[in-house]
Amino acid sequence: MQGDYASAAARRLLYFPVQVVCVLALLVLSACSGLGNSAQQTATPAAQKVNVFGTAANHAHAMLALPNNILLVATHYGLYRSTDAGKSWSGPNQGLSDMMTSSLTSSPLDHQRVYLLAEHSLSSQTGAIGLYTSSDGGTSWQLASKADDTGKMYTIVAGNRSADEVYAYVPTKGANGFVVSQDGGKHFTSPGALPFGRILGILPLPKQPGQLLVYSNDGAARSSDGGAHWTTIKGFDSAVYNMTTSGPQDPIYASGDQGILVSKDDGKSFSLVYADARYSALTATPGQPDMVYGKTGRMIYKSTDGGHTWKSLPQLKGNLENLVPDPQLSSRLFLSLSYPCAVYQFDQQNAAWTSLTPNA
Repeated sequence: MQGDYASAAARRLLYFPVQVVCVLALLVLSACSGLGNSAQQTATPAAQKVNVFGTAANHAHAMLALPNNILLVATHYGLYRSTDAGKSWSGPNQGLSDMMTSSLTSSPLDHQRVYLLAEHSLSSQTGAIGLYTSSDGGTSWQLASKADDTGKMYTIVAGNRSADEVYAYVPTKGANGFVVSQDGGKHFTSPGALPFGRILGILPLPKQPGQLLVYSNDGAARSSDGGAHWTTIKGFDSAVYNMTTSGPQDPIYASGDQGILVSKDDGKSFSLVYADARYSALTATPGQPDMVYGKTGRMIYKSTDGGHTWKSLPQLKGNLENLVPDPQLSSRLFLSLSYPCAVYQFDQQNAAWTSLTPNA
């Protein structure tokens, strides 16, 4: 590759540590929670605020962009919300206090229906640990189910059959750890056994009720009946870190040990399109099926030809966490950073980052 394209050798130096992190992805929030409890029980967050998201110790776990310029950022110390595309922020949410929040997801059938996970980041907190849901785009929250009843969930994803459907993964349940709720997260059942010991993520296919993919350290699998039965996808012979798609019948992109792979038959098969990158996360852009972004801990890359070639975006200082597209403005993306928590906006037209993080 020439010009702005990063060399394969340089990329491999960047990706090796990310691969190690990805293999342990399901342990990250557990470790984060453990470190938070042990360190913060004796040192409550009384340090000086550095910005609207609190102290320099705060960091982002998840971010979600909703229609009408609504942004939600789930952090180690509470949930923050913007109603003007990041120009101003409110939070932490009073109903959730400053509990650790993570794994934000909204229903593709009703974007106002949002789900998140919450647990304690401080020993003094008393809020219930478990799955919370909002019916007003994250303004208010209600406890849907407690972790004591469902088991500790490490990932939640809104389903594609109804706004009340949500998928989750509970590692302690083993092969039956993939669970689904049809009543807004109040009750969960296991529809069928997984083909893998553990999974790293879930991708419901847009506007294809009951059809979804799961990916893991051992490959990927597909279900056409909401997880009751699974078919292992050929073409994967090692770990798959992340999957994404921009819309119904659009290409599905996967990143793993092999590189970047693409499916053009709704996830039934994948082919390798780029072997010199191993991104920890991929982000597809609605309305632009051939455009996809790849993220490492320090850099973001963009492909405009379906993953065949990649170009680096301007670099930002900090730990890059969550990259999400604006659901209504395809040229705009949002990025969260950690230590301290911050949010930036990227506009494809001017190819520049703009900070959306007010000072303290």
